Amino acid sequence: MIYCHVGITAAEDYATRRGLHRPAHLERIAGLRAQGFVVGGGPAPDGKTADLFYRAPDLDTVVRLVEEDPYWKGGVWTGYKPEAFSQFLEPWRQVEILTDGTRVVTLVEGLAPDVEMASFALIEARGAGRMAFGGFFPGGRTLALMNTPDSAQALLPLTESGLWTPGTLTGRSFIHVL
Repeated sequence: MIYCHVGITAAEDYATRRGLHRPAHLERIAGLRAQGFVVGGGPAPDGKTADLFYRAPDLDTVVRLVEEDPYWKGGVWTGYKPEAFSQFLEPWRQVEILTDGTRVVTLVEGLAPDVEMASFALIEARGAGRMAFGGFFPGGRTLALMNTPDSAQALLPLTESGLWTPGTLTGRSFIHVL
């Protein structure tokens, strides 16, 4: 199995297009999560992008799962980029599906030169409830979903650990739907 992040680009008229396809999309994505294919995901607050995290046998399966989604078929999503993690920490628990846009969190990205040591910081963050899930791509690039809407608060423990290249840690708002 691989763990994969898929960065999604939405259509310019996302807000008007999504209404017709949203019930089918939510039903399908919830079903994929129940089957173990979807780890989590949601849109950016402005709706222009989305981030989905998959668990699948291979990259071809991830591509198929994205391209079979009602949002892709309906033109709500116009582009996507899948990327496999080299190391991934799963969530300890699945959150309830929340579609009202109120669960705003922070996606943190940065570069960790020593992934083995940096993984301890992510494990600690997950254990303390500060991180839901995340991991490392080849080369040490990090992507982690931190359980706070405050970007500075999300970055602080990772910055203080000294395990990420200075100046590379960034945070962006994310609506954690599932």
